[in-house]
Amino acid sequence: MSIRPVKRLIRSKPTTEGAGVHLRRAFGFGNTSEFDPFLLLDDFRNDVPEDYLAGFPWHPHRGIETITYVLAGTVEHGDSIGNHGAIAAGEVQWMTAGSGIIHQEMPKGDHAGRMHGFQLWANLPASLKMTPPRYQEVKEPDIPEITDDDGTHVRLVCGSFWGKRGPVDGIAADPVYVDVSVAPGRRKTLPVETTRHAFAYVFAGSGKFCNASEPLSVPTESVGWLDTAPPSAADNRSLVLFDRGDEVVVQAGDHGIRFLLVSGKPLEEPVAWYGPIVMNTQEQLRQAFTELEKGTFLKEGRTKKAGAE
Repeated sequence: MSIRPVKRLIRSKPTTEGAGVHLRRAFGFGNTSEFDPFLLLDDFRNDVPEDYLAGFPWHPHRGIETITYVLAGTVEHGDSIGNHGAIAAGEVQWMTAGSGIIHQEMPKGDHAGRMHGFQLWANLPASLKMTPPRYQEVKEPDIPEITDDDGTHVRLVCGSFWGKRGPVDGIAADPVYVDVSVAPGRRKTLPVETTRHAFAYVFAGSGKFCNASEPLSVPTESVGWLDTAPPSAADNRSLVLFDRGDEVVVQAGDHGIRFLLVSGKPLEEPVAWYGPIVMNTQEQLRQAFTELEKGTFLKEGRTKKAGAE
């Protein structure tokens, strides 16, 4: 067995999206080849309703899949051909945009004003860029939960992990997406298949993701002149990009650690990307925007819905 070395530790960066939603971007836009097949990860945890209620009004997608995982609050969604619903705390929506969808996503906080969750974008291979759009909506009771002997707790959103399989299926990148909680002071080894690209995103507690023999000691993106040494631990809003290997080792801090662990098979295809549309060539990208202007972007009647209702 070989432990995956840590390639890079990155702190997610504040940004504004949609109609003025304040969120933090772990990665996305620019060169995302090290994360292939994933394109973007946004952390939209927010406790200030004015910073998120404007939401994400009508916008198109083509050529990708979006995975929304809600921890608190509700995201109401609807699309241009009549599908609508809500993603509540503990639930997942996996939207395959395929040939094209125009939709909106409107966050609503819980009774305490909290709107917490994540959105991950996964690329579609060239052969499936124009596949019919579909939704898979997964309710909280349908997400398998596994607790190991040492108290490590896993929610299995997608893929196979520890002998169980998540509820989302038919995904091109064959991703594994798990929400992992490790108890204070515990050292835990987690499997990640060798050929996959993999990353972790910490959202509670802290810990060290260990290399083969030494704890994390890697360069980080500079945040100014106060940076005098690389960080030794990953805490809230830290993204950890792993190199090759077949397992990840984490040493939880004094308050434990909770993180998303995501891996997928790289597509290794050219990426032509502008905003919410991701194709393989600039010509395909131009065609998509031309179709938007002409009103021919949607392939009517092709969207379908699946999963637990």
